[in-house]
Amino acid sequence: MSKEVKPESVSLSPLGMAAAPEQEPLCIFGTGDLGRSLGQRLLQSGYRVVYGSRRPHSCGPLPQGAQVMSHAAAAQSTSLVILCIHREHYDFLETLAPQLKGKVLVDVSNNLKKNLYPEANAEYLHRLLPGAHVVKAFNTLSAWGLQNGPSDANRQVYLCGNSAEAKQAVAKMATKLGFTVLDRGSLAAARELEDFPLQLFPEWRLPLRVAIGLTTFFFFYVIMRDVIYAYVEQGKDISFRIMVSLANKVSPIVSLIMLSLCYLPGVIAAFLQLYRGTKYRRFPDWLDRWMLCRKQLGLLALGFASLHVLYTLIIPIRYYVRFGIAKFTISQIKENRTSEFDTDVAWRSDSYLAMGIVGFGLYILLGITSLPSVSNALSWREFSFIQSKLGYLTLFFCTFHTYLYGWNRFLHPSTYKWYTPPGYMLCLVVPSVVIVLKLLLLLPCVDRSLTRIRQGWERTDPEDDSNKSLLT
Repeated sequence: MSKEVKPESVSLSPLGMAAAPEQEPLCIFGTGDLGRSLGQRLLQSGYRVVYGSRRPHSCGPLPQGAQVMSHAAAAQSTSLVILCIHREHYDFLETLAPQLKGKVLVDVSNNLKKNLYPEANAEYLHRLLPGAHVVKAFNTLSAWGLQNGPSDANRQVYLCGNSAEAKQAVAKMATKLGFTVLDRGSLAAARELEDFPLQLFPEWRLPLRVAIGLTTFFFFYVIMRDVIYAYVEQGKDISFRIMVSLANKVSPIVSLIMLSLCYLPGVIAAFLQLYRGTKYRRFPDWLDRWMLCRKQLGLLALGFASLHVLYTLIIPIRYYVRFGIAKFTISQIKENRTSEFDTDVAWRSDSYLAMGIVGFGLYILLGITSLPSVSNALSWREFSFIQSKLGYLTLFFCTFHTYLYGWNRFLHPSTYKWYTPPGYMLCLVVPSVVIVLKLLLLLPCVDRSLTRIRQGWERTDPEDDSNKSLLT
C-alpha cells in the first residue's frame, strides 16, 4: 500500500517542474483575469494548476480542472509559483518565506505609470524574498491574448532573472504554451520589461507627429487660400466648404507626401553608400529612426488616401454640388444654349481618375502585404518586390494622378492667390524628387556600382584599384 504524501512535506528543487511537469502542478497566486486566463492556457497545454487564494472557498469561478487552496498549501505543492497579484499586495508573501524558499517565483506584475516606485517590482520581490529565485516574465501579455493563444501581435515572452536554471524552467513552460522566449538577461532588466507595456504606440510617435504636422499646416494653408481669400477679396462666405471640400484637398496632399517619405530614406541611404563606397558604416541615427518607421508612415498614408476616396464618392450627393448643377442647367435653359462636349477635357478627366484608381489599388496591396499574417506567407523576394518595386510604381501613379489634376493650371495667374501656389503643387515637390533620384539610381552605371557595394565590395583607396576587393 502506498503512503499518501501531504503537501506540507513535499520538497522539490526549482527544476522539478521542468523535469516532470505532468506530475507536479503549477501554482498561481491570484484569481483575477490574468490569473484565470493563464491557468486556462496551462490546463490546455497539459499542466496541472493549483491556485493559491486568501479565500479558497469563495474566490469566484476558476478554469475547470484547477484546484484551489490556501497560499501556504499551494506554495508547498510545487516548485514554481506564478504571482498574478499587484505589487502593493506583496507584503503577505513575507509570511510565506519558509514555503517559498528555493522556489521559482514568476513576477507578471505591471505598474500604472513609469517610475512609480524607486525599484522594479521584480527587484522589490527579490529583496522581499531573498531565498526564492525571482523571474520576470509574461508581463507583456494581456489576459485576452492568453485566452486566444499566441498570435502575431503577442507571441513573444520576455523574461529576465539572476538564476539560469529558474529562467530555463520558465522558458520551457512558455515554449510549451506556444510562445517564443526572449531572454533579456539579469533581473536588472526588469525595469525595462515593466516599462514596455506602458509605452503607447512607440513606433508610431514619429509618423503620427509627421501626419499631424502636415495635416495642420496644409489645412490652415488651404483655408487661407480658399476661405479667407474669398471673404476678403470677393466678399463671399464659403466656410461651409471646410467640412468636405477642404478636407478632400488636405487628405490626398498629406497621403502623397507621406508615401514619398516612405521611399525617400531608402534613396538617401543608397546615395550615402555610393558616396562612402561601403555598406559597413552605420547610417546616421536620424536616418535609422526614419527607416524603421517606414511601415507606419505607409499605413498612415493609406489611411489618408482612403479618406480621399470616401470624400470623393460623396461629392455627387452634396447640397452644394447639386445646387450648382441645377443652377447651371437652369441658366442654360434660360439662355437657350448648350455647352459643347470637349473631348480633350474628357480624356484628361478619365486619365486623372484612372491613374487615381490604379494608384489606390496598389496602395491597398501594399497595406495588405504589410500585415504580419500576409507577410509571413511571402518569401523575402516576394515581399521585397511588392514593397519596393510596386511601392515605387504606386508613388509614380499617385504623383501622375496629381499632375493630371493640375494639368496646365500652373500657367494661369489666377491660380496663385495672394501669390501663393496651391497645395497640390507643394505636395508634388517631395514625390517628384524621390522619383527623379530613383531614376538616377536605376542608371546602369550607378546601379552596377550600388549592387557591388551591397554585395560587400569596398572602395578603400580610390587611386589604387588593387585595394578593391569583393568580401565574402
